[in-house]
Order: sequence, then structure tokens, then C-alpha cells
Amino acid sequence: MTRRLFGTDGIRGTANTEPMTAETALRVAMATALQFRRGAHRHRVVIGKDTRLSGYLLEPALTAGFISMGMEVVLVGPLPTPAVAMLTRSLRCDMGVMISASHNPYQDNGIKLFGPDGYKLSDEVEAAIEARMDQPFAPDLAGSADLGRASRMEDATGRYIEYVKNTFPRGLRLDGLKIVVDCAHGAAYRVAPKVLYELGADVVPIGVQPDGLNINRGCGATSTQLLQDTVVAEGANLGIALDGDADRLIMVDERGRVVDGDQVMGLVARSWAAEQRLKGGGVVATVMSNLGLERALQGFGLELVRTPVGDRYVVEHMRSFGFNVGGEQSGHVVLSDYSTTGDGLIAALQVLACIQGSEKPASEVCRLFDPVPQKLTNVRFTAGSAPLEAAEVKEAIREGEGRLNGCGRLLIRKSGTEPLIRVMAEGDDAALVDAVVGDIVAAVQRAAALQAEAAR
Repeated sequence: MTRRLFGTDGIRGTANTEPMTAETALRVAMATALQFRRGAHRHRVVIGKDTRLSGYLLEPALTAGFISMGMEVVLVGPLPTPAVAMLTRSLRCDMGVMISASHNPYQDNGIKLFGPDGYKLSDEVEAAIEARMDQPFAPDLAGSADLGRASRMEDATGRYIEYVKNTFPRGLRLDGLKIVVDCAHGAAYRVAPKVLYELGADVVPIGVQPDGLNINRGCGATSTQLLQDTVVAEGANLGIALDGDADRLIMVDERGRVVDGDQVMGLVARSWAAEQRLKGGGVVATVMSNLGLERALQGFGLELVRTPVGDRYVVEHMRSFGFNVGGEQSGHVVLSDYSTTGDGLIAALQVLACIQGSEKPASEVCRLFDPVPQKLTNVRFTAGSAPLEAAEVKEAIREGEGRLNGCGRLLIRKSGTEPLIRVMAEGDDAALVDAVVGDIVAAVQRAAALQAEAAR
């Protein structure tokens, strides 16, 4: 079965436009409820969201869909995606739902689904849910006396805060550290500052005044300049940036320099290997991770295993082959000893444990390697067109691969969440990398423009 609605991280799109409409959300809930029926017990689902205005549209639609199929609904309000995954397991729910478009602007929203084990669904299960959406629901609707109920869980925030704190080494505190935390006006705006404060840090919170429209705007893990400036201005020891649903982490050292997901994964892997806690003999990351991480891990006697882009594929490989550290350069860091998905707060605490244990500044602890020159350019194209199929683009890619042969890597892919072609190259020669990316981007832009004109 093929998938039409689901991308690399659930369903995503512009709010109140297909597929992010109340009608489609209702049908997704009904189909998912059918997919996860497993016995005669009273089924239950937990639903969380970030701070987007459109959450008020999608949350009741999803709730109505589940209730119509006889499922109990537990509403937890704005909470990070990993909190929903954790609560799905903790509450013994049959499934979990997170309403979020992660790092995207407020205009977008999304639906992420978790199974009873707290893991994101496989491609096969998502395809099965889509197939159910095309079938009539009338025969499976709950009777009037068997409708589900909705309740709000008042202590969900506190439960997650305690869960996260318990991943930090016992006997260790954050006293003496001044930390700027940027919550992107998103799902972690309440929990992240509290976790750090309760562990003893002097906390400077920013991005903690959501209004429904400002999520990820000029802040958070995908826009770190505000955090970098604030860390330097405040004389802080480091900064933590989360994205809209807090499953992504980017850090900043005391000099205002960015510490990305590759550095975080390398640091945690080295630390856990020294403590004989690392499983699998290395790290699972995507094809986007820097060649410098691969070389650094080799220097530690560890390996880097690459997967397709998407933290779901990282987790699938980790589960299949017994790894406990994985993630993406963009900041999804999955530490499976603690969480079933990326958790920005938990990853940040592991880095903070390394810093406190070393008594060295973040700039020394967090810089494991110098990244190989890497350039990524996104090219937007008209939905429905296929610029990568153009002969000119294919030829440009072949030429680029030949020029980088033996001294770098080239990766061209379509985004799974937006109409973008991502062109990435890396190698020891920065000028060559720039030239290769520039030539391919120009070819893609020309092909996209020609296809758009032909479609008019």
C-alpha cells in the first residue's frame, strides 16, 4: 500500500487547507481508532499539541473522531512531542496523538501518531490507516451508550517534568551554570525553564510567550541568532534552543557558537562509551550528518550508521540493531534508554552532565570535531512538478558526483514535509562544495521554472 497523506513525520500542511482541515482530522481519528482496536476493553488515546492557533481547530476534530468510535480521550494541552509519547506508555493508552508541525511556522500544522509502545508508526501502518479512510465508517460507529468521553489531565506537565529530571545523573546538579533556554514560543514554554531551574541552574528563559502566531518566529532551534546574542549579552555558560514541539535541540556555547545535533550525538556517544553504557558500538544518524562526525567516531573506535532522513528511520534502525544513541544533525537526538523519540530536553541534560562532570566550559566540552565544509540549499518548486526528473538536472548531478568523487559527498532529495528540493554537498574543499551545490541548484531552478510555465 502507498501513502498519500503521511510524510516522513506524520501528516503536515497549511492549517484549514487540505489535508489539515477539521474534516480530514476527524476521519484520521476514526480510521486510526479502527486500526488500533485490539480487544473488548475501553480504548484510550492521549492527545497533546503545541501552541499554534490552529490547534484549537484540530484538537476538537480529532477528539470527536475518537469519541465517535468509542475511545476515551485524554487531553494534555501544550506539551512536547516526547511527553505525549511518554504519557502514551505511562497511561497504558492504545495510542497517542501530537498536533504539531514541529519547526514549521504557525501557518502549518500536523498530526503525529504513536502506537501503544510510544513509537511512531511504521509506513505500513500509516498506509493501512489511509486505506481505512476511504471506507465507510457507519458500520463501526459506537452506539449511543458506547460513545467515548474526553477528560483533561491536569498534572500532565508535572509528570513530564519529573520524568525528564530523573534522566539526569543522581547526585549531580546544575548549580553555578547560567543557562539561556529558548522555547520557540512552543510546546516546552512551561516545562523547559522549570526542569532547569529545579535542577539548580540560573535560568534565562526566552521564547516563552506564545500567542498562537509566533511559534518558531525568529527563535528556537531553526533560528538561533537570538539565543546566540542573548547568551553573550547575559554572560551565560551556554544556551539551549528547542523547536516548536521540543523534539529538536540545538545548543550554543558561552562564546555564542552553535553546537548542532552531530556534536551532541558525538559527545553523548563518547561519554556513554567511556561509562560502558553505549549500545551497538556507535551512533545511528541520517545521510545528512557531517563527515566530520563519522571521522570523529572512528577516532573513538565507534561507527556511524546512516539512514534515510527522518528520525523515525533512525529509531527503526536503533530498535532493529540494538543502538541507544541516534539522531539527526538538525537536532533530533534519540536516546532510547530514556525516550522513544527525539527529546530536546533530555538530550540537553546529557550534555549538561558532561559539562558539569568536566568542570570545563561548553566551548571545550562540546566541540568534538571541526565539521567538514558542508552546504545545504533548498529549492522550492510547484507542487505536482518533478524537477529532479529533468535531463539537465540529472546531468548536473552526475557532474557534481564526479567532481566530488573521493573527496566528499553529494545528497539530493525531496523534502518529506514541504515542496522543496534539498541540495547538499560536503567535502574538504569548501570552494568545490560551493560550486557543485551552486551548479545543481541553478539547474533545479531552471527545470522547476520551465515545468511551472508549462503547467499554466
